[in-house]
Amino acid sequence: MLESKPGDLPKKKSLSGVLESGGDDGKVPTTIKIVAGLYFLQKIKTKWRRFKMTTKRTSRNFHGLNNNLKEADEQALESALKELTSGIEKLDQESISAMQQRLDVKIKPTRSLGVLEDIGQQLAGIFRTSQPKIEGKAVLLMGGDHGVVTEGVSAAPQEVTAQMFYSYLEGGAGINVLAEYGGAKVIATDIGIAAPLDPPELMVNRVKNGTNNIAEGPAMTRQEALLALLTGAQIAAKTVDSGVNLLATGEVGIGNTTPSAALVSVFTGHSVEEVTGRGTGVSDEALKHKQDVIKRAIEVNQPDPSDPIDTLSKIGGLEIAALTGAILEAAYQHIPIILDGIISSAAALTAAQLAPISARYMISSHNSEEQGHRLALKQLGLQPRLDFHMRLGEGTGAALMFPMVEAALKIADEMATFESAGVTTGDF
Repeated sequence: MLESKPGDLPKKKSLSGVLESGGDDGKVPTTIKIVAGLYFLQKIKTKWRRFKMTTKRTSRNFHGLNNNLKEADEQALESALKELTSGIEKLDQESISAMQQRLDVKIKPTRSLGVLEDIGQQLAGIFRTSQPKIEGKAVLLMGGDHGVVTEGVSAAPQEVTAQMFYSYLEGGAGINVLAEYGGAKVIATDIGIAAPLDPPELMVNRVKNGTNNIAEGPAMTRQEALLALLTGAQIAAKTVDSGVNLLATGEVGIGNTTPSAALVSVFTGHSVEEVTGRGTGVSDEALKHKQDVIKRAIEVNQPDPSDPIDTLSKIGGLEIAALTGAILEAAYQHIPIILDGIISSAAALTAAQLAPISARYMISSHNSEEQGHRLALKQLGLQPRLDFHMRLGEGTGAALMFPMVEAALKIADEMATFESAGVTTGDF
């Protein structure tokens, strides 16, 4: 029996080598030419998609505005929002189909990995490639206070907002722990905290010192709502430019479940009782009072659900507006964004009212204890993926989805196929 040593084996030519010098007889077979043509065409298409994506990220002056958004007037802000929403594109169906084809040949029954396969297809459509990669992750945590706390709708005092904000900066809060576990950074931004922060540079993005009391009148002006929204969008854009391509939403703001419930009620048509939860843990009596306050806010302000900015400015919050902008910018940039609880979902509803296709870029995370959360997700066409009885906020539920999202791509990239593993396919 003859044995061959590794050095005795004939070397195989690469595809490019065959094209350059021909086969063993010096000629390039027609089949090889066709395959090579298709191969290089696919590479060109992939590079073109990535080029378009990169161009979209960097070759613009933030939707027609300069870097200092606070210098823009209301008309300029409206124009920037219009450019942002009109630039959001549908997911790429070709990439979705190609991803499903990749998943269907893995050694498993068809669709047996359920939601993981759904996420894989969604990411393919968002990134516009059948081989999406996660390059960096971040939680965008927006902070804002609410004048409605004077109505006694929260069990915690307003000063807790600023105190917790410092905790995020120091890295000791729940979201810091879970984000680090998921390999993500936390970007905390003061959009509308009421108390002064030290150093003052922390307040550079602050639109105003908390909202007005929505039970007495509008939370903010239309221009302030637009400014907060576009500030959130700008923060998302800068985060993406830094190399992040998977975002999650987080927030802090004592009293913010009250405006969130108001927004969910107006945008979904559900009653205040159906969408209002206990927030920081109020009693039955306090819950009834909270519902009455929300009803009064809607009655006093008469928000127009067909005009999302009108609704946001009248019964919303500054951090909710900023999250709305972050969600829209993520969609504009072809970036997936993970939603957290009721506050994030109120922002998501607002974003979807402004640009319905933006909902396709959203990934739901957990089922919050806030009862309006599931109704908001249903309106968005989403289902909660985790049910851990959480109601902390901050983005903690969203952070738990980072490993799940990456697991979906791990399956596509690393799981064996029937052919590679030598497994008989059968009828499954």
